[in-house]
Amino acid sequence: MGKPVTELINDIYLRAALSQPVDRTPVWMMRQAGRYLPEYRAVRAKAGDFMSLCRNADLACEVTLQPLERYPLDAAILFSDILTIPDAMGLGLTFEQGEGPRFARPLRTSSDVKSLLIPDPADKLSYVMNAVAVIRRELKNTVPLIGFSGSPWTLATYMVEGGSSKEYRHVKGMMFSDPDSLHLLLDKLADSVILYLNAQVQSGAQALMVFDTWGGVLTPRDYQLFSLQYMQKIVDGVTRHADGRQVPITLFTKNSGQWLSKMAETGCDCLGVDWTTDLKDARAEVGDKVALQGNMDPSILYGSDERIRQEVKTILDSYGKGNGHVFNLGHGIHQFVDPAKAGVFLEAVREFSPSYHQE
Repeated sequence: MGKPVTELINDIYLRAALSQPVDRTPVWMMRQAGRYLPEYRAVRAKAGDFMSLCRNADLACEVTLQPLERYPLDAAILFSDILTIPDAMGLGLTFEQGEGPRFARPLRTSSDVKSLLIPDPADKLSYVMNAVAVIRRELKNTVPLIGFSGSPWTLATYMVEGGSSKEYRHVKGMMFSDPDSLHLLLDKLADSVILYLNAQVQSGAQALMVFDTWGGVLTPRDYQLFSLQYMQKIVDGVTRHADGRQVPITLFTKNSGQWLSKMAETGCDCLGVDWTTDLKDARAEVGDKVALQGNMDPSILYGSDERIRQEVKTILDSYGKGNGHVFNLGHGIHQFVDPAKAGVFLEAVREFSPSYHQE
């Protein structure tokens, strides 16, 4: 690996995600730019609505940087949404207050799927690339920028259901009654995600993450057929080197403890782990194939400062000594968390983790 073209002041997250030596455990938070921060709520109100905020590069940059101004974080993550690709495909995305995303034109038939076009990232998703470029410039090489996408299966669930779901009636109906159409949709989405993530890297993203929020609702067989094989295609297709260094890719499936070893076989660099799996067990399962990210229950941040510090120590103990751990929550931070509690968590990781990296 050659000397990086752009020297980062703090590249500890990139090194840990690649299982390289570090002197402490890096930490960032999923959904770290979000509603729990009053400064974020103020900018969102100014933008008018969520997608207007996403489409304004300067405002997206502002909210991306807000948590880094408050906390000692080791990475920034692009402020965007996992549903930008389906939105660019013309499904009519809106966000209803208190109800989450809605698509005006959900995919319910084989002809719906066949007519779907793969979006050009330089066209209908150019606002994302503009945001990446602005954020990367404003970070001034202090910490790396993570780009991301939803997984094909997770995107498909929203696109077929028309929004959030508890039963997955339509998408699982398609899975069992018309699997060819679902596979065609997932294949188109995998191709779209590859183009999208590669464009993010070209615009300045230095690491990648794929969020498979709904993979955990599948049986082991269906997970491999309808989720994992399409994430494998993405891992094989994305840019893995840029700017003179490796671009680590992390796969995160919520409730994926039973599949971690199969996920590690994709060739990804890091796996996200939620709080339902102990890191000790996850590390035993994957060995040294991949790094692990996680895995504190976000609800711990409703606890006392001492309880939060205790949990950080418990998780560091669970992973044990050595490299290959990126500390994170097991899912996104909740909107009702006191920002001061997040600060307690992050400072505790910095305080306790160096001892786990001493020879």
